[in-house]
Amino acid sequence: MENIDKKEISANLIRIVKGSIVAMILTLILLLIFAILLTYTNLQENIIHPVIIVISAISILVGSSISTLKIKKNGLFNGALVGMIYILTIYLLSSLTGSGFSCHINSIIMMVAGIVAGMLGGIIGVNLN
Repeated sequence: MENIDKKEISANLIRIVKGSIVAMILTLILLLIFAILLTYTNLQENIIHPVIIVISAISILVGSSISTLKIKKNGLFNGALVGMIYILTIYLLSSLTGSGFSCHINSIIMMVAGIVAGMLGGIIGVNLN
């Protein structure tokens, strides 16, 4: 019985990590599209931060929905895990590449939006079948 539980936990953890990776790939694609729009249109630069938060939230929502489709339980918790893994990864990468380990209002908004989007995506993913 314990062996089955360990296998299930391991499989679920792999699904959560895969959901986070899907969210990051989707973010890269959507940010590339946004960068092209910024380059070739007259969009103002003051929309950059809100658009990045929305793109990240949508990506996390999709990633957590995908990861919880097969888990089929604890969508709120598992989706929040996807959001936290995504946010921590992005925070570490951005901190290491230049902005330092600072925390300001945009960081806090991003963290909250990421976790909430993950929770919502987890709920959606669990209830889709």
